[in-house]
Amino acid sequence: MSSRGNPLFLCSLCLIVGSVWSQGSTHDAFIIQYLERRLAQMEERLSQCELNTQSVTQKNYDLSSEIRASLSTLSLLSSEVKSQVDGISMRMDRVERELEYLEDKIPTQSNIEIEEALLEQQIKAAELEQLKKKAGFKVENDCRRTLSQIKSLKVVKKAGDVSGSWLKDLSEGSQKVYLFSGIRNNTVLQFPSLQSFKKKTKPQTKLLQLPFHWQGTGHVVHHGFLYYHMADTPNQILKFDLLNSTVVDRTLIPGAGKLPTYSLNPNTYLDLAVDELGLWVIYADPDYGGNLVIIKLDKETLAVKYTWDTQCKSRDAEGAFLVCGTLHVVYNTGYGGRSTIQCLYDIHDTVHSNESPVVFFPKRYSSHSSIHYHPGDKHLYAWDDGYQTIYEVETRRND
Repeated sequence: MSSRGNPLFLCSLCLIVGSVWSQGSTHDAFIIQYLERRLAQMEERLSQCELNTQSVTQKNYDLSSEIRASLSTLSLLSSEVKSQVDGISMRMDRVERELEYLEDKIPTQSNIEIEEALLEQQIKAAELEQLKKKAGFKVENDCRRTLSQIKSLKVVKKAGDVSGSWLKDLSEGSQKVYLFSGIRNNTVLQFPSLQSFKKKTKPQTKLLQLPFHWQGTGHVVHHGFLYYHMADTPNQILKFDLLNSTVVDRTLIPGAGKLPTYSLNPNTYLDLAVDELGLWVIYADPDYGGNLVIIKLDKETLAVKYTWDTQCKSRDAEGAFLVCGTLHVVYNTGYGGRSTIQCLYDIHDTVHSNESPVVFFPKRYSSHSSIHYHPGDKHLYAWDDGYQTIYEVETRRND
């Protein structure tokens, strides 16, 4: 019994152990599969989190880019609005000054019935006489005539650089002549008369030293004072006493100095002029399409009195001058062609550019770096490619 029982017992034991081992292996496999599924789920969730993180980061970057672009656009719009507001403010100031000008000049005509055309003539005549008195000229009927032709040309001399400016003192009775050679310097040559200037050998001259350099070719001399654009400043005008050699006043011209006054004379940003009505400044305004603007200055204080926006372009212009409050703009081809007056602007609105014929200068195919009108002798003093020339002008009576 005992010898037979042992094998049976061993067999039973092996079966029991095998069954237990089999059950344990199955349980371990189940646990492993469970863990693998959990790991796979966790990896999938981690992958999804990474994708979400990248998406959020991209969205934040896109949003940041949009914000930066929007801020840049807002800054640009703000600058444009500010520029437009400044331009409108300047135009309003000019309109107000022109209205004040008209209100101050219209005489009182109470209880008198006058035809409208006759009243306008009387007002304009009163304006001209008052302005001419302030300018220091004799009151004559010169301003009842307008320029109709550049009659003749006289080459006086060739002196100095290709560009420059020469002019006579605009004071009544003065014979002094001044020479500004080049487009920038601090010296001026003074001649006692035109006859002395014409001399080819040893003319009588006086060298004037200025405390500040001048720029461009837009200078004028009036009643013993030199008015000129101070170099290295965009829009400052100095009034220099030629007798005492001192700067007696200065002023800034609002809105000027951003663009050359004439595209064919790129170094002149302020062009000064004198006519029967007084002292003027001509400049180009980029905020007004590059058109020319004229300003009436008080020659004593340099205060801005009135401003007019004109329809005359600075493009292809080489110079301009005023006669009795009418701006005459001279144009050229840019290649030294024949100069012509193609645009007029009359502050009294009696002369209209579209009704006036083009005025040709005498045949001389070059270019002017400066043109100055002398209200005393009615001549134009021009610097013509290094030649100092004089033009005679012919006028016609306004009907």
